[in-house]
Amino acid sequence: MAGFPRGFLWGAATSAYQIEGSPLADGAGPSNWHLFTHEKGRTPNGENGDVACDHYRRWREDVGLMRDLGLQAYRFSLSWSRIIPAGVGAVNAAGLDFYDRMVDRLMASGIQPVPTLFHWDLPAALDERGGWRNRDSADWFADYAGVVFGRLGDRVDLWATLNEPWVVVDAGYVHGVHPPGLKDLAAAPLVTHNLLRAHGQAVRCFRAQARGRIGIVVNLEPKDPATDSPADLAATRRADAYMNRQYLDPLLLGRYPLEMAEIYGADWPDFPPDDFALIGQPVDFIGLNYYTRSVNRHDPAAAPVGASPVRQPGALYTELGWEVHPASLLRVLTWIKDRYGNPPVYITENGAAFVDPEPDADGRIADVLRVDYLRSHLLAAREAIEAGVDLRGYMAWSLLDNFEWACGFAKRFGLYRVDPVTQDRTLKDSGRFYREVIGSNGAILEEDPGRYLP
Repeated sequence: MAGFPRGFLWGAATSAYQIEGSPLADGAGPSNWHLFTHEKGRTPNGENGDVACDHYRRWREDVGLMRDLGLQAYRFSLSWSRIIPAGVGAVNAAGLDFYDRMVDRLMASGIQPVPTLFHWDLPAALDERGGWRNRDSADWFADYAGVVFGRLGDRVDLWATLNEPWVVVDAGYVHGVHPPGLKDLAAAPLVTHNLLRAHGQAVRCFRAQARGRIGIVVNLEPKDPATDSPADLAATRRADAYMNRQYLDPLLLGRYPLEMAEIYGADWPDFPPDDFALIGQPVDFIGLNYYTRSVNRHDPAAAPVGASPVRQPGALYTELGWEVHPASLLRVLTWIKDRYGNPPVYITENGAAFVDPEPDADGRIADVLRVDYLRSHLLAAREAIEAGVDLRGYMAWSLLDNFEWACGFAKRFGLYRVDPVTQDRTLKDSGRFYREVIGSNGAILEEDPGRYLP
C-alpha cells in the first residue's frame, strides 16, 4: 500500500514535567522529580523543570503549533501533584482546570487528546510514604484516576494509565539515577507489582466511571546476543524477560516470566494469586515506546540480569547511545502480535536525540538524521501493518525540545526547537517532513526525501 490505513492516527507526545514548568504554580504540590532535580549533582549543571518549555503558560501557543503541524492526536501526561498536591485528599481546582481547558482547546482544534495518568512524576508527599514500595500506592493511584475521569472522562476517548513502568523501576530503584534514587534490588519487584496493581485499579475505575478506551504504555526493545555462547544466550534471555516480558506477561498472560525468580533469587516475592486478576483487567490497546534494540553479552557485574550492551561497529547511534535500528521496530511489533494475540497497538513514542545544527540565515534547522530516523521507522511500521499487526497510530517523540530527565536540556528530540533563553519555538525540517507525512497519510514516505538535505 502507498500510505497507511484509513483512520490511522497521527500524533506527537510530551510529558508534564518535561515541558510544563511552573511546577508549584496555582496551588500545585512538589513532585518527586521537582525535589530530585534540586538535589546537587542529580542533573547536568543543576538543570531542572522549573521553566522547562514554559508550556503551563504557553499552552495555547503550543496547541496552535500542533494544529499547524497537522496533528490528529496529542499525547501528554497529567501532573498528579498539580491536581492533588498531597497525592491523596484535597483536589487543587486550578490544576484540574488547567487540563480541562487544554482538552477543550485541543478538541476545538480537531486534535484528539490522549492523556497519560502517570509519566514518572509522583507527588513528593507520597514518596515520603514509601512511594511505589507501599502496597497502598495502587489505591492512591485509583483515587487520583477517579478524580481525573470524573472531570475529563466524558470527552476524552483514549487514555493511558502508566508510562514505561520498567524505567520507573530500573532507573529509580535499581540504578538510582531517577527518583527516589535508590539502589535496592529487593524493592524492585515490589515496585513492579504495585505499579501493575495500580494500573489494574485505574482500569477498573475507568470502566465504572468513564467511556472510551484505556491501555498502558511500555517501552520494549529486542535483545540480541553478542555471540552464540551459552553465557551470552542466557544473559540475553534474562534481559528480554526483565525488560520486555516482565510487564506484558502479567497483564496479558496472567503470570510473570519464569526468569524473574532467576534474576532476583530470594528477593523475588510470592505474590498473592488474587493480584493477577486485578493486574489482568482487559485493556483496549498497548502503547509501544520504541527507540532501539540492544546487543548483549554476559556480564556478572551488571545487576540485576548479568548482561551488558555491546556497541556495534559501523552502526549509527543517537546522542543517548541508542543504536538506530528500524528493523527492530518491525520485530517488536510482530512479536507483540504473535505472543499476545495481536492486540491493538499504538506507537506512543518514537524519535531520536541528535545534535541539531543551528538555524541558518533563513531560520531553517536541517536535522537530517532525525528526518531519516522518522522515515525509516515509519516504513518499518507500515511493513508491520502489511504483516498483519493491528497498529492503529503513531506519535512522534517529541513535539518540543524538552527537559530530558537526568540528562537535562542537552539531549534534543523535538520536532520544534525551543530556544533555552527566549522559549521561541522553531519548526525543524523533521517537523516539516512529519507534517507532509500526516498530510499524505504516509504516502510521502515513498518519495525522495532529498529536499531535506542541507
